[in-house]
Amino acid sequence: MEEFQLFAFLVALIVLFCGLYFTRNKLTSRGNIKLAPSPPTLPVIGNLHQLGHLPHRSLWELSTKYGPIMLLKFGSKPTLVISSAAIAKEILKTHDLAFANKPVMSAPKKIFYDLKDLVNLQYGEQWRKIRSIFVHELLSSTRVKSFNTIREEEIDLMHSETGHGKIFLDKMDDAVALLFNFTIGEFVPWLGWINRLNGFNACLDKYARELDEVLNAVIEDHMSRGTSSNGDEDDGKSKENFVDILLGIYKGNTPGVSIDLISLKAVILDALGAGTETSTTTLIWLIPFGAGRRICPGLGFAAISIEHTVANLMQKFDWALPHGAKGEDLDATERPGFTIGKKEPLIVVPTKSYF
Repeated sequence: MEEFQLFAFLVALIVLFCGLYFTRNKLTSRGNIKLAPSPPTLPVIGNLHQLGHLPHRSLWELSTKYGPIMLLKFGSKPTLVISSAAIAKEILKTHDLAFANKPVMSAPKKIFYDLKDLVNLQYGEQWRKIRSIFVHELLSSTRVKSFNTIREEEIDLMHSETGHGKIFLDKMDDAVALLFNFTIGEFVPWLGWINRLNGFNACLDKYARELDEVLNAVIEDHMSRGTSSNGDEDDGKSKENFVDILLGIYKGNTPGVSIDLISLKAVILDALGAGTETSTTTLIWLIPFGAGRRICPGLGFAAISIEHTVANLMQKFDWALPHGAKGEDLDATERPGFTIGKKEPLIVVPTKSYF
């Protein structure tokens, strides 16, 4: 994916230096409006060249010079960057309604069924409806407790399969790379053709198609398993997982709640992505759950799952770094992504505990 971004950037520079397009920085003064401090911009690309390989570090370095509130220009899109916990609280909690919507980007739009999922859906009635399904039907305290049996089975399976989950995590990394790839066409619309030329759109289409096939197979599998041999609905409620619950809503089994097939697949994708890659990152690395009305609805579920996982891993295994390495030898360099992970995978060696 880095090749896509580099190629797009080089083409933009060629266009820039050939003099095909120049733009003025209109963010310096607009009437009597007092704007936040801004670093100098380049024509066309604005401040994109200042993001670097690890954008969060680049933005922090800029904030040490321009302050905790900065106004940057990513192509044609003005972007307010906050680097203060106190100001972030004001935005995410006190004034969160004003910032409740998210920008429309091509990769999430393609992967998440035209942004029909909870994470990317624009704030409004449909967002409240989908969130209600998450909070009341999937992630209520009663539901979370009902997943205890499944959690125990998955933890036991993880113990027997420790060290063999790399293939699945690699697949999740593919999705994260696509979602995080800031292509020049997102920020300079008239250069959107570059995404076709460098193959990014084709790659995105291929991944979205393959992902849809997987989700269709998952739904078909659960639909076929949801009916017993005598044709009656399976009454094993204690064994229901997210997909089973959502399919019940889709089939009209939950009064007062409804969901269409596209939204169903988008929500499943949220549950699989936000419920696995982020939990894995938290187990290895930090990451908060957001704040305000768009705070992660899975906070309670994730906290129990992560605590349960860590407790079992600590109880049943002793852990060490490979080849006799010590804690200070651990490479803690970040890698960019939808969530910030480690550049080098966390590799630890388990030995069976006697307790």
